[in-house]
Amino acid sequence: MRAVARSRTERASRRSGPTLRARGGEMDQALGPFLGTWTVMMAAMMLPSATPMIRLHRLGADGRLRTQLWSAAFVAGYLIVWASVGIVVWGAGIAASSILIPEQRALAVSAILLLAGVYQFTSVKATCLRACRTPADFLLTHWHRGLSGQLRLGIEHGLYCLGCCWALMALFVGVGAMSLVWAIGIALVVLVEKVRPEGIVFGRIAGTLLIAAAVIVLARPELAMSVGGPM
Repeated sequence: MRAVARSRTERASRRSGPTLRARGGEMDQALGPFLGTWTVMMAAMMLPSATPMIRLHRLGADGRLRTQLWSAAFVAGYLIVWASVGIVVWGAGIAASSILIPEQRALAVSAILLLAGVYQFTSVKATCLRACRTPADFLLTHWHRGLSGQLRLGIEHGLYCLGCCWALMALFVGVGAMSLVWAIGIALVVLVEKVRPEGIVFGRIAGTLLIAAAVIVLARPELAMSVGGPM
């Protein structure tokens, strides 16, 4: 039975499209190359939703050179947060590959879906999302002077963004196996949540669907083999 489950998992992984999976063979690579790949993907996924904040931040600097330097420091701080998350993902991937067996995939997928869905309704999510959706308020209440201050500001914004999106990233990694299809899907959810007027309602709808998906996967474990790559 284990061999059959593993075979189904491998077929599901091939169907899920290109992947930057941080488990198995890919996870055996050194931390440095993995972090490079991870950071590029996070930049592609998260910077579009941070564009309003970055644009408004540029208005706080005087002079072209200072604007460029301050913006670079702000974005660097933001990406430092997400690069640091990659270290956790790398370590968790190694641990999961040595602990989980294919028969446990349905339970793990259901748990991650439930976690991501429930988190959409929490006060912590609401607080972090509010900071991301109101760039002017965030910059006025967190502004720091100087180049190092802009790096710190970027880190602070990155932490709010992480607080808003960490459960969706757990879904991306744990269920979607970091496939390109899942990357696009999660990036779109994050973008709508942060930028669009209907983002808050959209996030709650997404949370409801994730909770429903968790129940369905728990009731029909075979579906867990088709939602992403192996765990």
